[in-house]
Amino acid sequence: MSDTTRTLKKAFQFIETLRQTPNGCSALQLMQQLHMPRSSFFSLANLLKEEEYVEQSHPRGNYFLGRRLLAWVGTPLPQWREWIEAFEQEGMDKSIAETLALALPHPQGALILAVLPAKSRLQPLYKIGEILNYEESAAPRLFPPFLDELTVHQSYALLYAPELVEIAIPICRNGSTPDAALLSSCPRSRFELQNIQGYLSYLRDMAMRISYRLGAAFYAPYQTARNLSITEESPLSPQDINQFLQAPLVARLACLTREGKPHVVPVWQEWDGKSFYVAAWEGSQWAVYLQENPSVSLTIDEPWTPLRRVVARGEAIRLRDTDYPGGTQALVTRLRRRYLGETLSKRVKGRSWQAFRIHPTSLRGWRGLPLGS
Repeated sequence: MSDTTRTLKKAFQFIETLRQTPNGCSALQLMQQLHMPRSSFFSLANLLKEEEYVEQSHPRGNYFLGRRLLAWVGTPLPQWREWIEAFEQEGMDKSIAETLALALPHPQGALILAVLPAKSRLQPLYKIGEILNYEESAAPRLFPPFLDELTVHQSYALLYAPELVEIAIPICRNGSTPDAALLSSCPRSRFELQNIQGYLSYLRDMAMRISYRLGAAFYAPYQTARNLSITEESPLSPQDINQFLQAPLVARLACLTREGKPHVVPVWQEWDGKSFYVAAWEGSQWAVYLQENPSVSLTIDEPWTPLRRVVARGEAIRLRDTDYPGGTQALVTRLRRRYLGETLSKRVKGRSWQAFRIHPTSLRGWRGLPLGS
């Protein structure tokens, strides 16, 4: 038997052992089961991890079946890669301390595809590859045959357990039909102390942004184009504006040319709660215009209900490399990841960039349209 054949045989045994052990196996258990020396085992384990056939809950934790094998259960390979990337990208700077998970519909309930652990020493409650059933989790309640009228009406599922609270928010690739669940879990005692509406709003916003990344033109779970209503125009609160500006929506920047004529360009933007940050690559004419006349306006809107839009006016200040944490390149990297995701952003060739900060002297937002007669 050749070395290659022996390695393949051990790899199959490795995977088969994990398949028969849903709770995972430790490295020691696997070494004993496979009759492998330490160095050979970790060489094989690292290879399987790199290829995503095997996962670990943390660096020294148990081994579980990986995402690539889970994809073979019934989820097409391109989809789960894209979903995981969108989920991890949006959760990279999450501001809540609770565990988040991405779950897909499964005949027995919902299957965990990716996990962002809580910001604490506690281990994540979810394991990649775990199947959650209806009685124990909120995630299956987003999908048929477990879907009910209350979930459709609320557009989320809530489950109170003796010690934990779970919230599941739908992710909709086409804007209305749930394809996946954004799942969050936290201790019941801590949950009762926080504002549930604020927590729901954060999760909905994240689910909406993930849906946009996956190609949705709007976000209205369980709704159809026929019953998406346009509401009467109303102002957005400062909190509404902040939440809206976290979505990866392109802004239209308006400035003046040397001749005093209007010039409008689409730009990527980052909002930190006080100022907008934009970047222009070398040779962009609008960057020259801003240095000659810093007066500028930005418009960010969505062409679908609830038809939110924000208009900002102010002055653009060109930033030195030391004016942004990590320098101009760090800003450009963040913008690329925000709009392209991790994989595509790495394919963009390097250029020289100029960065600008726009501190609004006026910032207003609205939703809906004037419907008066």
